Amino acid sequence: MSDRRDGSRDGDPDGAREGVPEGVSEGAGERTGGAGGDGERAGGAPAGTGGAPSADGIRGTVRGSAQVPLSVLDLVTVGSGSTAHHSLRTSVELARLAESRGYHRHWVAEHHSMPGVASSSPAVILAHLAAHTSRIRLGSGGVMLPNHAPLAIAEQFGTLEALAPGRVDLGLGRAPGTDGRTAAALRGTARPDAEAAEFPDRLAELTRFLDDDFPAGHPYARVHAVPGPVQGPAARPPVWLLGSSGFSARLAGELGLPFAYAHHFSAAGTLPALALYRDSFRPSAVLDAPYAMIGVSVLAAEDEERARAQVLTGALAMLRLRTGRPGLVPTPQEAAAYSFSPAEREFTDGRLSNVVHGTPEQVRAGLDALVARTGADELMLTANVHGGAARLRSYELVADAYGMTG
Repeated sequence: MSDRRDGSRDGDPDGAREGVPEGVSEGAGERTGGAGGDGERAGGAPAGTGGAPSADGIRGTVRGSAQVPLSVLDLVTVGSGSTAHHSLRTSVELARLAESRGYHRHWVAEHHSMPGVASSSPAVILAHLAAHTSRIRLGSGGVMLPNHAPLAIAEQFGTLEALAPGRVDLGLGRAPGTDGRTAAALRGTARPDAEAAEFPDRLAELTRFLDDDFPAGHPYARVHAVPGPVQGPAARPPVWLLGSSGFSARLAGELGLPFAYAHHFSAAGTLPALALYRDSFRPSAVLDAPYAMIGVSVLAAEDEERARAQVLTGALAMLRLRTGRPGLVPTPQEAAAYSFSPAEREFTDGRLSNVVHGTPEQVRAGLDALVARTGADELMLTANVHGGAARLRSYELVADAYGMTG
């Protein structure tokens, strides 16, 4: 659920194939289990799964009085006056808090060349979080597949699975997680957009490496991702597709994979993308019914004024990013003192309208309304604001509002 730095959406690139790519079986995720919905919600969407742990590694567990499982999306935000070191320490605190309060998973997003985040290497961060937690699921939200060789991703996440068996998710995105120039530097090519167009084929290749099942005669038939199945029977992370448009929604549905939609920065497309995913869904070895999670910007505080002051820091940081002035996330004082032009105020107001913020009771009401409106099976909460303490407190207050415990 990575935010694209150039402001474009995860649209369909020219020449991108739709449908199931050659070499990817329907259900190109974990090979065991199924995931039917336990009842129906708004619009016929599958309901949450109740209190029982998921046997398939995909469906979350509802805690307290929450309508659906709640999870965490971590951008490892770096605020003005802080450092990447302190932000990474906050991520460890957040993962521990999330685990103790019943959040289902903690994902880390991939971003590059952005001073305000420190999440350029999700696999490295996840390995660190795995060493400091014991139960919560950990994953990428996501790894941007066009930026990496499929074999490298298979080996990184095979290593993570070996470090934290049964707790790792592999979320994959098609956007670069940065601007075009940085994407070109990452990929060593002058045409980075061509990589996105090849996403279905790269997904097929990654799936083959994860399953170690290239057919005889294939150039990679004797190439093995290790740790992996070549070393003996082994589980592997469930694959999720992430997106902010219809391309990944349709592909996830056709492959029978779980889908995560970036509502937090593309709210207008949420309902169409979820409808496309559900309409395109084909039962697979992974899921027998659609499972859709949406990313939501959330900030709970003791009062509305504090919540508003914090979310304005994230909105100003995004304004600066989108206008070519990236930097550390500003302090609440700096955001309050900033003189917005009419166009900047319009952008910021639009951004804030998609952030569920306020008192714990207001945030709970906003999240419940979002579930009712979208039929989402899980919510992944992100808090891209200045202070690490404010982020931690927000997740704690949300858990309090729902009576969640680990």
